[in-house]
Amino acid sequence: MKLESLVAALPLERKVRLLTGADFWSLHPEPAVGLRRLVVSDGPAGVRGEIWDERDTSVNVPSPTALAATWDEARVEAIGRLLAAESRRKGVDVLLAPTVNLHRTPYGGRHFECFSEDPLLTARIGVAYVRGVQGGGVGATVKHFVANDSETQRMTLDARVDERTLRELYLAPFEAIVREGEVWAVMAAYNGVNGATMTENPLLQDVLRDEWGFDGVVMSDWFATRSTAAAGNAALDLVMPGPSGPWGEALVAAVRAGTVPESAVDEKVLRILRLAARVGALDPAPAGTATPGTATPGTATPGTVAGTAYTEERVAAEVRGAAAAGFVLVRNEGGALPLDPAELRGIAVLGPNAEVARTLGGGSATVFPPYTVSPLDGLRAALGDGVEVRHAIGVVAHTRTPIARAPWLCLPDAADGTGHGAEVRYLDGDGSVLAVERRDGGAFNWVMGSYPEGVVPERLAAIEVRALIRATEAGTYLIGSSGLGRHRLLLAGEEAYDAVLTLPPGSDMVEAMLTPPQRTHPVRLAAGESVEVTLVHDRERTEGGLPGPALQLNLQTPHGTDEEEIERAVALARAADVAVVVVGTNEEVESEGFDRTSLALPGRQDDLVRRVAAANPRTIVVVNSGAPVLLPWHEEVAAALLTWFPGQEYGNALADVLLGRVEPGGRLPTSWPLHEGDRAVTQPVDGVLAYDEGPAIGYRGRQVEVLYPFGHGLGYTTWEYGPAQVRHADDGVAGEVTVGVRNAGDRPGREVVQVYASRPDSAVERPRRWLAGFARVDAAPGEEVAVTVTVRRRAFEHWDVAAGHWAVEPGTFQLEVGSSSNPKTLSEAPGLTFG
Repeated sequence: MKLESLVAALPLERKVRLLTGADFWSLHPEPAVGLRRLVVSDGPAGVRGEIWDERDTSVNVPSPTALAATWDEARVEAIGRLLAAESRRKGVDVLLAPTVNLHRTPYGGRHFECFSEDPLLTARIGVAYVRGVQGGGVGATVKHFVANDSETQRMTLDARVDERTLRELYLAPFEAIVREGEVWAVMAAYNGVNGATMTENPLLQDVLRDEWGFDGVVMSDWFATRSTAAAGNAALDLVMPGPSGPWGEALVAAVRAGTVPESAVDEKVLRILRLAARVGALDPAPAGTATPGTATPGTATPGTVAGTAYTEERVAAEVRGAAAAGFVLVRNEGGALPLDPAELRGIAVLGPNAEVARTLGGGSATVFPPYTVSPLDGLRAALGDGVEVRHAIGVVAHTRTPIARAPWLCLPDAADGTGHGAEVRYLDGDGSVLAVERRDGGAFNWVMGSYPEGVVPERLAAIEVRALIRATEAGTYLIGSSGLGRHRLLLAGEEAYDAVLTLPPGSDMVEAMLTPPQRTHPVRLAAGESVEVTLVHDRERTEGGLPGPALQLNLQTPHGTDEEEIERAVALARAADVAVVVVGTNEEVESEGFDRTSLALPGRQDDLVRRVAAANPRTIVVVNSGAPVLLPWHEEVAAALLTWFPGQEYGNALADVLLGRVEPGGRLPTSWPLHEGDRAVTQPVDGVLAYDEGPAIGYRGRQVEVLYPFGHGLGYTTWEYGPAQVRHADDGVAGEVTVGVRNAGDRPGREVVQVYASRPDSAVERPRRWLAGFARVDAAPGEEVAVTVTVRRRAFEHWDVAAGHWAVEPGTFQLEVGSSSNPKTLSEAPGLTFG
C-alpha cells in the first residue's frame, strides 16, 4: 500500500494527532496504519535516549568542533555509524543532530556544538555525519534551520541577514546535507529570519522543499511553534514536544473553518509516515520507502548496525582514535613533543581540568557516559609505575558548586566508603515510601518523567536523597543542593537549611535545567570522617515551569586559595622533568542558553600557566575547551595542544598523542583569536540581531590579527609541497588540483592539503581567499604522495540576488595550495578560468 493510501485511511482528528509529539521524546503510534511509537533523542556528542541521567548511560563521542578538526570525512562517517548503533541500542529512531550553524563568532554559547566557521568544511563534515547515522537506519536531523548562531534572546530574536550572505554561508551546509546527504529530518530554529519566525518562515517551503527537493520531516525546536494557522500553512510538519501545543484540537478547528486546508495536513502526515518507513517504524513498509541498513529496535543485536558489532573494545577504540585525530598541535618549540617515556622520571600533571575529564559542553548536547578517562588517569596508565606522576589543581576555575561524586559521595550504609552513590526515596503525601532507588551520582532529573516503577507523579509529594559525604582529607566541605522549589538539607540529622530556591524573573526553562539556583552549608571534617546527608525536595512548591523535578546534591571539597594552589603546582613543576598543564573551560562557560562574554580562560588559569612555565621550561599546555579561548602566554610555553571536548576516552587519547604513539591529526576548523572583541556580536538590539558583517566571518573577514589561522595544525613530522597541476572538469566539478606532497621527516605522518580560491580583480565583493577543497594524506618517512583535491563549481559561484540564482563570474580565479589559510603556508597554483 502506498503512503498516500495510508494517509487517506485516517480521519482528520487522527491525522492531526500525529503532528504533535506524544510526549517529550516520542511521536504518537497509529495502529490503523501500522505506525509504532517513534522515538527521537538529542545528540550530537552521544545518544541520550529518554532518560537524562546515569541510569541510562551513553557513549560520549568527541564534540562537533573536535570532529570537524579531524578534517576526516571517513572517520566522521564511522562516528555516525557508532551513533546509529547507540541509537538502536537505546530504542531511538531519529537523532537530533548534526548542528551545522556556523561559527559566526567565538562568543556563541553553542560554538562547541557546531562544526566550523567555514561553510564548505561544515558541509562536508555534516554530510559524512549524516551518511554514517542514516546508513545505520537511524534518521539524522540537521539543525537549526537557519541563522541560529546566538543564544542571547534565542527564542525571540530576529536575525537580519542579506540574501547573498544567507545563501553563500548560512544555508550552504543545509543545502549540501539535503542534496548530498539526503537527510531525513530538519529542525526549524527558535529565532526569526528577516521578519518571520522560522517555524512559519517561507524559507521552509520556497528553498528547503521547492528548490532543494527536501521530502523529509521538518520538526520544530522544542516549544518553538508559535501559532496554529500560520504554522499550519507553513512547511512545518511536527510540533515538539507534546502532547500540548498550538495544534491539536485548534488545528482541527482551523481545518474545519477553512483557514488551513486539509491537504496541508495530509502532506505533513505523508512526510511523517515516510520518515517512519525509513527508520523501520512502519509495518509493513510501503514499497520503495525502506532504506538499506534500516533496523527496528529488537531486530538487531544491541550495539550492532549493518553487520558491525560495537563491542566495548571497538567503541573505546573508535572514540579514542577520533579524539586524537582532532587534537590540534599549535606550538611545538624545539620538538618538545612527543615525550619519550624512557627519559622521564617524574611528570607534573597540573590544572583544574587535569583530574576531571571535561568532555562536554552544557545543554541538550549533554549525555552521561559510562566512564570518562581524565588526563591524569590517562597519563598514569600510559606511563606505568616507572614514572612518578604528581598532580595539583593549580586554581579553581568553576564558580558553581560541583555535583557530588565519588570518592566522596557514598551510599548511606557504606560507612567504610566502599559503596559510592546515593539513595533516592519517593514519598507519598502521608510520608509513605513509594519506591527506593540506588543511584551512582548526585544529579537527579525527572523533567522528562522516567520515575521508577510504583511512582505515580500525581501521588508524589516529596523526593528524599540520602547519602554519606566521606572526607578524603581534613578541611571544610561545602555541602548543598541545586534546583527549584523547597529544599531541606539535614547534616547528621540537624537541619542546615530550609529554603525555596527560585530563578530571577524572566528566566526560561533551559536556565532552570542548566544553571539552577544553589545553596550550600560548610562542614568541617577530619580525614576519613563521614557525615550523613539528607536532602528533601518538596513537590508541593513550584517547579519553575519545568514539567518535572530536577535537583542535585552538591559538594565542594577543600582547597587552598588560588595563590596557595598555584605555589603548590609550581613546586611540583620545578621538581618534574616535564610539566603538563591542563587548562580550559567547562559547562558553566560553554553551554546552550547563553553566550560567552569573554574569551579568557576562567579563573586564574593564565597566571597558573605563566608561573609553571617560568619554573619549568618543558611546560606543555593542554587546552581543554570546545571553542577558542585566549592564550596570552603562548610564546612562554614549549608546546600547546588544543583538545576540544574530546569524549569519554580523553585521557587515553591525550596520552597517545603526548607520548607519540599517535599523530596529533587535527587542523583548526575555526580561527583562533589573539584578542577579545573585533568579532561579530551575539547581542540583539531591540530584538534584532543584524548580520552587518555580511559574509566576512572568521578567516573570510577583514584582516584581523589572529593567533592561529583557520586550517593551522602541526604534526610530528615536516612536509614539502611540489608544484601543483590543475585539470579542468565539467558538470558540478570545476577542476582537480594535484600536488606532490613529501613527508620530509623521520616518522609517519598525516597532512591536510588545503586549496584556497581568490579573485583579486572581482566585480563581486568577495573574501580575500576562501576554502575551495581539501584532502587528507598519510605518508611514511621520505615518501612522496600525489594528492588530488577536487574543487567543485559551487566554490566559485556567487548568489546573484537580482537574477535569483547561482552564477559564476567570467574570468580566472586564482588557486593556492598549502597547509592553512595563512598566505605564508600557501603556494600559487594554476588558476581556473570560466567563460
